[in-house]
Amino acid sequence: MQKPRHPDGARPGIRARSYSVEVTELRFTHEADASRYTLHRGDDLVSVLDYRDDGRTVAMTRAYTVPSFRGHGYAGELVDRAVTELERSGGRRVVPVCWYVADWFTAHPGRGEILADRRSA
Repeated sequence: MQKPRHPDGARPGIRARSYSVEVTELRFTHEADASRYTLHRGDDLVSVLDYRDDGRTVAMTRAYTVPSFRGHGYAGELVDRAVTELERSGGRRVVPVCWYVADWFTAHPGRGEILADRRSA
């Protein structure tokens, strides 16, 4: 038997979150001195993508989303924007060291042109 729900969708005894201001603006930044890309929602840092750049390749080493912001697609949005920036600047290839970044490229095969050749020398 299902428990009855309140009109706002919350379960009895569980308080629904309410926000005074709806924040939908996402701000992408490249912090080259810290070797990372960031995504902010309003004033909140929601996701970080760390990398190592050797001048030829950009090894994307860690995608991280602040736990309270997980499940909203922020990491995917951040990877997408970082890859777009690298595609525009040209000259460097991406090495997806982080499992999340590798999965992102698998899910977006049309973006694979920027991937570094995996063949050994």
